Amino acid sequence: MKLKHNIVLLFVAALFTTSCEDFLSPEAPSSFYPDYVFSNTGDAEKVLLGVYALFATDDYTSRMSNVWMQNTDVEATAPSANPDGSRRDVWSLQGGLLTSWGEMDSRWQNNYLAIDRANQCLEGMLASPEKDNPDMKMMLGEAYCLRAYRYFLLCNFWGDVPYFREAAKYGMELDRQKTDKNIIYSGMIQDLVDCEGDMYYMNQFVDGVERMNREFALGMIARLSLFRAGYGMTKEGVMKRADDYLDVANDESLAVTYTVGGQTKTARTSQEYYELAKAYCQKLISERPKELGNYAKIFRDECEQFINSNGETLYEVAFGTGTTNSRGDVGWCIGTAVTGGTRGTTTIQVYFAPPYYYSFDPKDIRRDVTCSKVSYVNNTEQRMESVTTLTVGKWNRLWMTNDQVEGSSKSTGINWPLMRYSDVLLMLAEAENEINGGPSALAKEMLKTVRQRAFDAADQTVKVENYVNDLASKEAFFNAIVNERAWEFGGECLRKFDLVRWNIYGQKIVETKRAINNMGKAAYELELDNPEVAKYAHLADVVYYERIAGTIVFLNNPDQKAETPPVDAITESDKDGYVSGAGIYAKKNWTKSLYKETTATDGSKSYASADYTNWSWRGYQDETGQSAVPYLLPIGTSTLSSSAVLKNDGYGHVFTNN
Repeated sequence: MKLKHNIVLLFVAALFTTSCEDFLSPEAPSSFYPDYVFSNTGDAEKVLLGVYALFATDDYTSRMSNVWMQNTDVEATAPSANPDGSRRDVWSLQGGLLTSWGEMDSRWQNNYLAIDRANQCLEGMLASPEKDNPDMKMMLGEAYCLRAYRYFLLCNFWGDVPYFREAAKYGMELDRQKTDKNIIYSGMIQDLVDCEGDMYYMNQFVDGVERMNREFALGMIARLSLFRAGYGMTKEGVMKRADDYLDVANDESLAVTYTVGGQTKTARTSQEYYELAKAYCQKLISERPKELGNYAKIFRDECEQFINSNGETLYEVAFGTGTTNSRGDVGWCIGTAVTGGTRGTTTIQVYFAPPYYYSFDPKDIRRDVTCSKVSYVNNTEQRMESVTTLTVGKWNRLWMTNDQVEGSSKSTGINWPLMRYSDVLLMLAEAENEINGGPSALAKEMLKTVRQRAFDAADQTVKVENYVNDLASKEAFFNAIVNERAWEFGGECLRKFDLVRWNIYGQKIVETKRAINNMGKAAYELELDNPEVAKYAHLADVVYYERIAGTIVFLNNPDQKAETPPVDAITESDKDGYVSGAGIYAKKNWTKSLYKETTATDGSKSYASADYTNWSWRGYQDETGQSAVPYLLPIGTSTLSSSAVLKNDGYGHVFTNN
């Protein structure tokens, strides 16, 4: 929004001459004079903003921020019947088929270009005569944060990757082998540990929450530490922690040294990285305690371009105020669906898996903030969505304060949150549970704090106090954290790689598919003697609703079955908008759409899993949920052709659709 991405682009273009075409073949920085540029904070800031500017491309505005973060037990969008060589093959966990897809190279190069720009900033700022200037130290910390976040993306999407800690220079060997992701995590954590003390908190400088700040750096140390402590795909295609296959005791590149409370410690093992995460969560909570406010307002503020540099969002990507795609895709590819009217049109590509909606306690206010059952036409008229196209209700372009040109789509200017304070609280709760082999009083306090705002005052005792106090074992508390992170961050696209680091991605896919099938069976009254089916029997098999003055009014909400409305004519859908007025109802299949009913010529019926279920996770066929999920993406053909050392061998890749 207000961050000045666009006004620095020409300046940055004159400074950065690294080629966007291939990260392995950067041009010599012939027009880049670091001695001059970094001799003052004003020009140094303009160069730094050139690193931020790379968020404002299609590589990040939609793909790496949200569209590629599917399919899980939370965010899930159905692909087509067969692989089609597009982002839909990422959703179906068949990314290995995409080596020739141009977006593989583009997104890879976007990250490495950002890393090289950050490295140039780091070298220039560290050599600057102004290096002791507090503003320069702050920007140095931002450059470390930007580099750390970009390596975080690379390791999440591609696993082990080439590791560059210095800027590209003429004569440098740039064709490098992959470095284990755990070494990269450790290096990025050490950088942030070393620099965070020199950074400003977000209410201490003008761009606040729209620039990477000290709160974000502290939170990023904790997040990276949990990933370093957790699981990831190895070259052999299996899920392991660093402790399982690397020499964590003796390899200094896997260690991080830090000081808390006057005591210096070194993290090497998974357990010690949980302790590091705990320490930095506590540091943030102690130095910048925050109240968790109204849950819906967090996202409404982003749509209304209200910048709160003292709120619970620790950093949100600023998408400027230009007129091109540089203004971001939040509210276009992710958010509530909107067509026509004065605020433009969406092309929604992020939806929720049906069991996610029903995983919420019905009294949890986050459910109806997070999941939207309706879309909008011409600004005000609602249409009914299906149970497989529940959209992310957190963002809605109808709330924007800047009118869009009618019929426009992208360039909303809505910011994208990368970390919120509640994330820090839940990371602390998780780390405490791991460290102590069960939930401590501190862990329970953190979980209660997050849940408190999700329920009305009358429900606090049962839904917060009793719920958390009853979590007695490490396993029970861990499962509660897994659930709470789903409910708290649905649509914010953190889930995919949380499941990876916990090594429960396969388990959650199997559970989700089973739940969808059981909901569908219950809708058709099949196998009701099975408790796993019967527990869904109360859900709405169909939904009846009126539309009064453009607003949908449910006869039965999706939590309950309903009798047929007391009218003679009920339409089967309302896609054309012909249901209008009190007492005139539409009928829409709800959980019935989660199972396929087929009628033979003799009138007999047969039943099977819906296409939605068969297609959405088709790249993972292990019905036990125990084997590794093929979540990693391949390196693109163009990048491979420029390298003598990089290959796509191993890492669970499946290159054929068999």
